[in-house]
Amino acid sequence: MSKQKTASMGKLSQIFILLKQALKGEELDFTQGSMRRAVLLLAIPMMLEMAMESVFALVDLYFVGHLHNSSHAIQTVGLTESVLTVIYSLAIGMSMAATAVVARRVGEKDPEAAGKAGMQAIFIAVFFNILISIAGFIYAREILLLMGASVETADHGTTFMRIMMGGSVIIVLLFLINGIFRGAGNAAIAMKSLWIANIANIILCPVLINGFGPVPAFGLTGAAMATSMGRGIGVCYQLYHLFKGSGVLKIKLAYLKPHWEQIKALLKIATPGIFQFVIASCSWIFLAQLVATTGGDHGSAGYQTALRLMMFFMLPAWGMSNAAATLVGQNLGAKQLERAEQSVMKTAKYIIIYMLMVMAFTFIGGRFFISFFSNDVLIQDVAINALQIMSLGYICYGMGMVLISTFNGAGDTWTPTWVNFFGFWLFQIPLAYVLAKHFDMGPTGVFIAIPVAETGIALAGFILFRRGKWKTVKV
Repeated sequence: MSKQKTASMGKLSQIFILLKQALKGEELDFTQGSMRRAVLLLAIPMMLEMAMESVFALVDLYFVGHLHNSSHAIQTVGLTESVLTVIYSLAIGMSMAATAVVARRVGEKDPEAAGKAGMQAIFIAVFFNILISIAGFIYAREILLLMGASVETADHGTTFMRIMMGGSVIIVLLFLINGIFRGAGNAAIAMKSLWIANIANIILCPVLINGFGPVPAFGLTGAAMATSMGRGIGVCYQLYHLFKGSGVLKIKLAYLKPHWEQIKALLKIATPGIFQFVIASCSWIFLAQLVATTGGDHGSAGYQTALRLMMFFMLPAWGMSNAAATLVGQNLGAKQLERAEQSVMKTAKYIIIYMLMVMAFTFIGGRFFISFFSNDVLIQDVAINALQIMSLGYICYGMGMVLISTFNGAGDTWTPTWVNFFGFWLFQIPLAYVLAKHFDMGPTGVFIAIPVAETGIALAGFILFRRGKWKTVKV
């Protein structure tokens, strides 16, 4: 056997061992050893985790897209998801705070403090989400109408919206507990919880939507039931491992008792983080409403189809960017500033490679994927136009994600909040409105505004990253 062949086999063996370790699920110390290995060990399960999160929307979209009056069903799912992004903002903001604090405490070798911080984050998020979900349940129909849905679509989708809003605490827990595991360096548990939730959703969706045996067909409502139940099963899996106590984190129910100093410290990080994503999600809500009013039911359904498909490809990049948050948090906790910066640049390199591949894939197979979710030619035409325009910004989306994750992982949540405020509210929204309304471009104007704004956000993030203020933040 030649030396070259032996070396190749050895490399393949190393890749296989790395992949196996990444998927196995254990807390690891990322403050030492190979940086490339550290990034991959975190990025692989995080990418798969976020890919699984995007599968929820695609599975729902596929099954409701084949129902009678599919344009109303697709629009309801899309608009509901847009509204739920406000709740995702609460979940993501708190999970960012949990990841930053847990990672910092793990880096400082204080697992008990890490566990206490995680449980206090759960207490805060659940308390606020209960208030939001009650309001969403009561005003479900009014919210759909406010989003630009027609009266017929609102009547058709009110029950779907009520179930999704009423069960949103499950979404919050799913995001938040995964953030706690990521901060501890165990991204595999987060990934597996999404696998389990998705498998349950894939099984339940056709059963509850179309009916099977003694189970009646619930139609669009069945999609909401399946998604909520699937995510609930995933949360049960998370809670089992959280309280199991076999890893770095030592969790006790007693840690749920309010600790006001800890809550204050978490809210100091989480509040701008929540605003950060509320700003972004409200921008997406405005864009969805602008497309619905200028493009009608078919325009809205086409946009939502393209958006869900685009998110399927982009969420793994978000997962990879989360690796930077954990690495930055742990290495800052260990006082290794140079290593923290190196981890960001290494992660950014992998994200750019991934996004280039996704861009090519989207342009080649975009129409095929869209036809898989809807048979309506009018919806397909809008969706392919949206997908091709929005996918031009894939590389900038990826860079923006990793830079924002860097600031958040360091606990500097105000910097990306201001970047999002200027990028989305003072630039993207006015640009989309002017193109859609003033220049009569309709939905196409909205599609163009998205990659243009994201490019500006990525450039601003890079300039602020190079200034290095994030290295000095205390949490």
